[in-house]
Amino acid sequence: MSAVPVVVLVGPMGVGKSTVGQLLAGRLGVGYRDTDDDIVAEQGRAIAEIFVDEGETAFRAIEKQAVHRALAGHDGVLALGGGAILDADTRALLAGQRVVYLSMDVEEAVKRTGLNTARPLLAVNPRKQWRELMEARRSLYEQVATAVVATDGRTPEEVTQVALDALELKEA
Repeated sequence: MSAVPVVVLVGPMGVGKSTVGQLLAGRLGVGYRDTDDDIVAEQGRAIAEIFVDEGETAFRAIEKQAVHRALAGHDGVLALGGGAILDADTRALLAGQRVVYLSMDVEEAVKRTGLNTARPLLAVNPRKQWRELMEARRSLYEQVATAVVATDGRTPEEVTQVALDALELKEA
């Protein structure tokens, strides 16, 4: 039997999936893995470079493979890239798993990411593009989520506790 993540984190870029994921893993006494890190390690270059060099379609194909491998082979806390839920096969694999959708509003996104150009999908008119991305993705995040945790105005520690409570998980 393959490994299954204890918790999968989804949500938009800059919401804190990496920070909360590491805190959750520590509190649960399990490993932490981020599919964006897997992609960077495997490809030997930044995600922004893949977008620029090969385009979003090529990146999404790479991402899909990385996510499917991680879902089948990681038994700790797993953070997925912001757009991973765009793939229908990935959403199907998430069915029946403990998935936490970390949400935030656009003002919080501006504060956290500065909506900087290192985010390839936000290079032009970041606020408008972030809103459009979220309009396209929000229902998909909600579709796969076991629990939705708003991160606005909360510390990473507070978000971690709310996620643990929502999933009724016991700390190690």
